[in-house]
Amino acid sequence: MGAGKTTVGRQLAKRLGRRFVDADHEIVARTGVSIPTIFEIEGESGFRRREAQVIAELAAETGLVVATGGGAVLDPANRIALSNSGLVVYLCVPPRLLHERTRHDHNRPLLKVADPLARLQELYDQRDPLYRAVADIVVESSGGSQHMVKLIEHEVRSRCAA
Repeated sequence: MGAGKTTVGRQLAKRLGRRFVDADHEIVARTGVSIPTIFEIEGESGFRRREAQVIAELAAETGLVVATGGGAVLDPANRIALSNSGLVVYLCVPPRLLHERTRHDHNRPLLKVADPLARLQELYDQRDPLYRAVADIVVESSGGSQHMVKLIEHEVRSRCAA
């Protein structure tokens, strides 16, 4: 959450001449309700089922730049689908910076806790090894999105040219 997946993904897609899809936005479009509402009605497990279905469908397409939700990597089926569908990029951002970026955002159901920074650290500790295991490219960054986009574009173009 707050790593910049949507911003970076949208900019990267534009630079690569690809279509961009945000998996969370796709879920909202299909259900007609916000992610916090899905969490409220169906819980995290209901949201994760919907997320897995969207990821499986997107992974079957070609020529896309896809931003997944931060927790998509928790499902082994999602990791397999993503690994088999193209290059996977992990935007690794320290929890403290994620906290700064998300602290005023009230649309983050997993951060509606007494200590959001501790929760971000917990999520990072849980997810980081999974992201690193599935990622083809890891961008360690505390900088801006333009820098990350340029790094990823260079890496994608060099790998696709090889």
